[in-house]
Amino acid sequence: MPDMKDDIKEILISEEQLKETVARIGSEISRDYAGKKPILVSILKGSVVFMADLMRAVSIPCSIDFMVVSSYGGSNTTSSGLVKIIKDLDGDLSGKDVLIVEDILDSGVTLSYLMKLLQARRPASIRLCTLFDKPARHKVDIHSDYIGLEVPNEFIVGYGLDYAEIYRNYPEIAVLKPSVYSEDQ
Repeated sequence: MPDMKDDIKEILISEEQLKETVARIGSEISRDYAGKKPILVSILKGSVVFMADLMRAVSIPCSIDFMVVSSYGGSNTTSSGLVKIIKDLDGDLSGKDVLIVEDILDSGVTLSYLMKLLQARRPASIRLCTLFDKPARHKVDIHSDYIGLEVPNEFIVGYGLDYAEIYRNYPEIAVLKPSVYSEDQ
């Protein structure tokens, strides 16, 4: 079995840069939600690593919940445009301050749909936190309240981001060699 490193074209963001970015976002969230108890809603599977580190970087009381939402299928590298709720939240959002935690704002289709869906559940507030923003790929008008880093229009993996359910455990953010995913197209 080949090593994951063999599939990497280049490293974009180091482990140290990721730690610094998550600490900054956690500090901003703690400041902005001072006196409140937000619920951090992780969008699985991609945000699991970010969520684990982020909730430890938030210094105020908060709770967490999880959703699985998809507009991708199988090993596709682009959004299908169809949004599917695979696992919904366990708790009621009425009157709560909700912060959606997502790994990357790519096309924005899924997050735009999700924001509207959750807004209908009457939270006190709803904001979006994305570790990465890829503005070149946006298809809808959506903006994140908390953005870690802007990334180029490359297929990136690592720190929760995957290709065909692989590379989520890669500790840095890396550009995947096109030959890896073009074989499946």
